[in-house]
Amino acid sequence: MCSIFAIFGLQPGDDLHALRREALDRSRRQRHRGPDWSGVHVDAGAILVHERLAIVDPAGGAQPLLSEDGALVLAVNGEIYNHAVLKDALRQPYAFQTASDCEVINALYREDDPATFLNRLNGIFAFTLWDRARGRVLIARDPIGVVPLYWGHDAQGRLRVASEMKALVDDCADVAPFPPGHWYDSATGELTRYYARPWRNYDAVEGVAVPLAELRQAFEAAVRRQLMSDVPYGVLLSGGLDSSLVAAVAARHARRRVEDDGRSEAWWPRLHSFAIGLKGSPDLAAAEVAARALGTVHHGFEYTFEEGLDAVPEVIRHVETYDVTTIRASTPMFLLARRIKAMGVKMVLSGEGSDELFGGYLYFHKAPDARAFHEELVRKLEALHQFDCLRANKAMMAWGVEARVPFLDVEFIEMAMRMDAAHKMVRKGDAGPQRMEKGILRAAFTGYLPDEILWRQKEQFSDGVGYGWIDGLKAHAEAQVSDRVLAAAAARFPVNPPQSKEAYWYRHLFEQCFPGQAAAQTVPGGKSIACSSPAAIAWDAAFAAMADPSGRAVAGVHHAAPPVAAR
Repeated sequence: MCSIFAIFGLQPGDDLHALRREALDRSRRQRHRGPDWSGVHVDAGAILVHERLAIVDPAGGAQPLLSEDGALVLAVNGEIYNHAVLKDALRQPYAFQTASDCEVINALYREDDPATFLNRLNGIFAFTLWDRARGRVLIARDPIGVVPLYWGHDAQGRLRVASEMKALVDDCADVAPFPPGHWYDSATGELTRYYARPWRNYDAVEGVAVPLAELRQAFEAAVRRQLMSDVPYGVLLSGGLDSSLVAAVAARHARRRVEDDGRSEAWWPRLHSFAIGLKGSPDLAAAEVAARALGTVHHGFEYTFEEGLDAVPEVIRHVETYDVTTIRASTPMFLLARRIKAMGVKMVLSGEGSDELFGGYLYFHKAPDARAFHEELVRKLEALHQFDCLRANKAMMAWGVEARVPFLDVEFIEMAMRMDAAHKMVRKGDAGPQRMEKGILRAAFTGYLPDEILWRQKEQFSDGVGYGWIDGLKAHAEAQVSDRVLAAAAARFPVNPPQSKEAYWYRHLFEQCFPGQAAAQTVPGGKSIACSSPAAIAWDAAFAAMADPSGRAVAGVHHAAPPVAAR
């Protein structure tokens, strides 16, 4: 994972030397994403800057990547997991200049139209490709938006592209996220969706069942693909179902590598796992249980409420959001990433995406039928780049640690989403797998984890690190924001006015870093309960009276939920 910055649409009168210095300055703002090397390409039509985090081919693979004739210039943030397969399938010879997994994009561009080759990529990516000979710019982002990307225009009308908003906000009044699953072609000026699947419509999946063995094999394959690394890696292990399944599969594969390579004494490929929480947190205790069962070298870190509170302003600057749930969860992840970085690990596997594929959030218990359940899954997947993907990527990359997400492997997504949501729904009183959320996923991995982990109730990360974390944040905001100030919130913040004192505090900190209406509009609004979309509020009449997105707010489902009358 890295960062990219580019300026396109340069004119003959532009001062290339001054623009180069400016581009380096803007790119420096996101250098935490790529501390290993900086690369710059400048010509009469474009400037591309790349800050590199070396994971694959660390000795080579520096970017921007140029074709042998220098006609193609490519800057990529991401990983292409099936690059070897794609190289073997090329129809014409291509002179690769590096062993980088990303360079295959240049070769594919020479062979196929973007809509075709983008759908062949299995990876997480955001890239800009400059075709010097044709004066053509191609920009694309991975299907789900695991990797961040923003774009906008400066005062002279030049197109600017960057991995993070902080590199654009001072120059682009129209800064906006580049949409996932799309590509932009300067030759036509069109933004086109390339990732469009039949499963978006419930009618295409109704009645479809997926055998448990097939589901398990697909996920194991996804984890193995994403272990592609030439540097030490680890796993995030909260002790919840999702991270524990990732760790379980990675541990099995790591053991095979040790046996095959005969390097059992090495720090790597021994599998190290990492967790964080307040003292006595549910996640730290559960992670210890999972790590002992899996045989990982486990590192559980405690943080204090004061340490988390101190980090919040910096977290908001890095994660670039004022969404309440995202900030609550990003802060411990940000602190954990710093610990991981200090231990020499550059890449970790994480469990994001499972809840959006299988309906893991506790409010899914309230879904009225399979169609509504499935439609909410689609809404959640389409918004994931603004919430969990944004959190996992930016909170970890603040310290130069890449987070990979096997549940969001494109092949596994196809498997999970072609299943009728009737098989994912919770059935009250059912003694089988569907007695709780993500029951089918739990059943598919029977024997991989201790039952107390395999059947552990869903905890949102911001809850699992310790219930005192959220309660403390609310109390701090109560002391910082008066009733009078909150009452005038809509006048100060007309875009997505904050509805609580905690939300107001975060919004105030965000505005200090990212002023302007365009920046405010990069964050989604709307009411949510336990991470729901605004549409799912209609599932339970009690949701209308709730203002907190914590999973503990779902009465009758979460073990620690207070009675409705107490709210």
